[in-house]
Amino acid sequence: MIAVAIAIYSLIGPGSSYVFNKHWEQAVPNQEVPEGLKSLSSKECGSCHKDHYEEWNTSTHSMAWKDLQFQAEIAKESSPYMCINCHIPLQNQQEYIITGLEDGDLYKPIKQKNPKFDADLQQEGINCASCHVRDGAIISLTVSNRAPHKSVQDDTHLTEQLCINCHNAVAVVTAELVCTFETADEWKAGPFAKTKNCKTCHMPSIDRPIAEGAPEGKSRMHYFMGSGIPKLVGLKPERLDGLHYEFKEIKSSYNNSDSVILKTEVINKFAGHRVPTGDPERFIITKLSVFDTSNGQLVAVDSFRIGEHWEWYPVAKKIADNNLYPGESRSYQITALLPKGNYSFELKAYKYRTTEELIKYNKLGDSYPSHIQFFDKTIPFEVN
Repeated sequence: MIAVAIAIYSLIGPGSSYVFNKHWEQAVPNQEVPEGLKSLSSKECGSCHKDHYEEWNTSTHSMAWKDLQFQAEIAKESSPYMCINCHIPLQNQQEYIITGLEDGDLYKPIKQKNPKFDADLQQEGINCASCHVRDGAIISLTVSNRAPHKSVQDDTHLTEQLCINCHNAVAVVTAELVCTFETADEWKAGPFAKTKNCKTCHMPSIDRPIAEGAPEGKSRMHYFMGSGIPKLVGLKPERLDGLHYEFKEIKSSYNNSDSVILKTEVINKFAGHRVPTGDPERFIITKLSVFDTSNGQLVAVDSFRIGEHWEWYPVAKKIADNNLYPGESRSYQITALLPKGNYSFELKAYKYRTTEELIKYNKLGDSYPSHIQFFDKTIPFEVN
């Protein structure tokens, strides 16, 4: 578990005491560099843990601070101080130490210069040290006497609670600003809570050397696989798909006197939480199309959206939500009355981080990756 100090700061003046009682309200306190290492940088870790570093380096964790959308959000006056605590969890990565809040106001943090601020470390976002360094030591599930640094074994620290600290943050900051990341709550309420955890799916186990030259042993992948939507052009994070599409009622031949009904079923078959999850701006579009294969002409099309709808002003509130629960299925179909001929039914599915309108509003540029296509299937059929 990320060790976050929970303290009462008695500040001068009436009503100025505040209790930090949420794990995301403060950063992980400044950490000392473990003996045997020169810095808390992931790049240094990668000199020995090459595979782990390369995996992390392509993950969205490594881009948590540099992400253009996040930078645009925290630059706004409406952004409170604590948003950075999940994107750069270590106090060493933060320019200021927050010691309290004036009259409990989240927009009036009492801060002091951080003497251990490391600007280069800040750029690494959620790095190796975010999870593995505490109290001057590297925390691991196993400890080797060959390690050149101080190490301690701790099975409790590296549990799903470490993930939950950031992936379950719910707060009403102001009437117009809410934080609603409920992935852990969804997992706890779902059917896999007793059999699978975050690491099961997002950090699958693998047998390999922990470090270069070490014997093979139990390890985990460090891609932190998720939506697969890159935060930078050219970056290709590993994707983990929870959704599964099935086509059980599509025939190869239809009678032209009947309406052609092309049906698909989408199932949240693999995710232990709802899909999509996390940021309420995320959504999934499933597009169904029918083409005349003799000329390539589009003859029918429809699309379906999975996601939340929020009204942000004057009061932030969720007005609709059709995210899929674990194990939940939903049917979509397209119907057309078609003349004799040869056709193809096409299904394409896309994951969106946010809308194109918000990308323009935040001035992120035309090349900022808003979505990926994660499913594509074409089924030919004929009408007699």
